[in-house]
Amino acid sequence: MSDLFSVTVFTRHNLPLHALLLENQPWFCARDIGRLMGFHLSERMVNKLDKDQHHTLWIEYYRQPEKQLMLSESGVYALLVYHYAPGNRLLREWITHQVVPALRDVEQSGNSDRPMLSVLDWPEMSLSLLHWQDEPWIRLRDMPCLLLGQQRTSWWRKVSQFFLF
Repeated sequence: MSDLFSVTVFTRHNLPLHALLLENQPWFCARDIGRLMGFHLSERMVNKLDKDQHHTLWIEYYRQPEKQLMLSESGVYALLVYHYAPGNRLLREWITHQVVPALRDVEQSGNSDRPMLSVLDWPEMSLSLLHWQDEPWIRLRDMPCLLLGQQRTSWWRKVSQFFLF
């Protein structure tokens, strides 16, 4: 067995996404991407990609060493285009705006002076969180009930109590 790579696991709709940075480039488990897209990624589908967009690696898959087909970030985006479905737009946005930045921050977490991104996952939604100067920060646009002065739902009460009190 060659090098075993440690992964970071993200969750979307109760489905895992095993990902890692390799030479500062995000790589994603093809099996997980297929599940998130709603179908099994066959060898034929993956062969549509260029050779530099897929690679087989030994990773920690559910805490066990396992050989997995991994897709580069551009490979994932290409598959989302090749196999268009309306839900794939939201998947692409999640990967682009939450997973990749959080993955880069996990990799570079040795410098505690710089802000770091993470993702809070709840059954209803995911929320981007910025950690800076030992404080959690949430974007104002992610707090619509607080901004509009509307009555908070129970979910927002829990979040506001956690962060504001």
